[in-house]
Amino acid sequence: MEKPADAAYPIHDLLRRRWSPRAYSERPVEREKLQSLFEAARWAPSSNNEQPWHFIVGTKADPAGYARLFDCLKEGNKKWAFRAPVLMLSVARLNFEDDTANRHAWHDTGMASFSLTLQATALGLIVHQMAGFDVEKARTDLKIPVGYDPVAMIAVGYPGDPAILDDRLRQRETAPRERKSIRDFVFSGAWGESMPTPETR
Repeated sequence: MEKPADAAYPIHDLLRRRWSPRAYSERPVEREKLQSLFEAARWAPSSNNEQPWHFIVGTKADPAGYARLFDCLKEGNKKWAFRAPVLMLSVARLNFEDDTANRHAWHDTGMASFSLTLQATALGLIVHQMAGFDVEKARTDLKIPVGYDPVAMIAVGYPGDPAILDDRLRQRETAPRERKSIRDFVFSGAWGESMPTPETR
């Protein structure tokens, strides 16, 4: 199932096609494709080129590793994510190499995750990023060291049939996509100052 964005202005087709489904096929993701995702993340931009991102990966080919990640999810996400053949946790290194704080670490880890997501879209895969997980359990069970912060859980796989979802999730899966208008989040020169659009010039 595809739900391309109804963009108000032209955007790249990969951006239009990217969305966050919950209906996953249990088809495994080929190792070569998985490596392509991490190669895309590798080339994301970062402050001072510090590349603070890390990914902990569990696939169903490694049931114990997969279970450690899956068990960190909140119950609402467990209801659908169990079908995804790959689970990941993005992790940000909070300090620069000189040990000073990197306040852009989460931003840069997000950039790497989005590069991974666009590459997945190009390969016919789907990605759903999740805030709904137990951060402290992830720190402990996944042995994340001090100075590193769990950011988001990520499900990766091939698209499945929305009919496999329960009624509530299926309704969310098939509902039209919605976004704020550009004028709601873009300002001109100072906060709250509307940016002129082609229609208002």
